[in-house]
Amino acid sequence: MKTKLTLAAISAFCLFSASAFALELKSPDFKEGDTMPMKHVFNGTGCKGRNVSPALEWSGVPADARSLALTVYDPDAPSGSGWWHWEVVDIPPKTMKLAEGASAGKMPKGSMQARNDFGKSEYDGPCPPAGDKPHRYIFTIYALKAAKLPLDRSAPGAAAGFAINADLLDKATLTVMYGR
Repeated sequence: MKTKLTLAAISAFCLFSASAFALELKSPDFKEGDTMPMKHVFNGTGCKGRNVSPALEWSGVPADARSLALTVYDPDAPSGSGWWHWEVVDIPPKTMKLAEGASAGKMPKGSMQARNDFGKSEYDGPCPPAGDKPHRYIFTIYALKAAKLPLDRSAPGAAAGFAINADLLDKATLTVMYGR
């Protein structure tokens, strides 16, 4: 009985310890389930946002992470395969935030923005088809085993996603909505 109680206590402590240090993603610009603010919406193809990448903050990066990656993905895009809005890899693991507008030249040293589905290596915000139900925009921060992924700026979202998931230690998401 004493051994079972001790094992249960150890298991509970390990579960609590793991959750206390789990990767978490937040933004001062929006909360989980919010509507995307217009300043972060695409400017073009009928959308009239400012196309500014949002401020993002994270915590709980595993001690053995050698780099981080960030993606923004719309699984509801009518493409048959979703739509990649932003992919950033090789973020130094000590980085704990990106400032608003970071995509436009304020990225952490050593990081790289891969090609999004607009064909550019930068953030491009939401712009779902007019009349569609609101789409989900999933921001994901990833803790990775490798210091550098085998990608360059021309890597498409699917290739970046494959490389990221093959090297994954932990991840956290933040989902916002936008429709027009």
